[in-house]
Amino acid sequence: MKKRFQNSISVVMALLVLFSTFSFTVDKHYCGKVLVDKAIFSEAKTCGMQMETTLEKDSCCTNEKVAIDGQDELKHHFEKLDFQQQVFVASFTFSYLEIFESLPTQIIPFKDYSPPLLISDIQLEDQVFLI
Repeated sequence: MKKRFQNSISVVMALLVLFSTFSFTVDKHYCGKVLVDKAIFSEAKTCGMQMETTLEKDSCCTNEKVAIDGQDELKHHFEKLDFQQQVFVASFTFSYLEIFESLPTQIIPFKDYSPPLLISDIQLEDQVFLI
């Protein structure tokens, strides 16, 4: 159960890293105020009503392009920490290490001795049975 949980968390974290670095564009084509086509990774299809004019103001169709940029740099640099950040890191590390207490060593005095050999079953002889 624990191994399955660790594997599933690993897969989720890998997908999170993948999608955080993923960049894509969404292209939309409007004819007037009506959305005609929407495309991801490619250009949207036009409605066929665009005229070959030099002025964009005369056209009733518009294209909208939304670019979503992913994270480019995955490694964060910690060389430049201000004083408050240094105090936080030091106090967090100290308090985290103090959470764990060492368990006292338990001395088992009879660990080297084996139990006595049973010649007969004592419960059967005394007729004492656990119910």
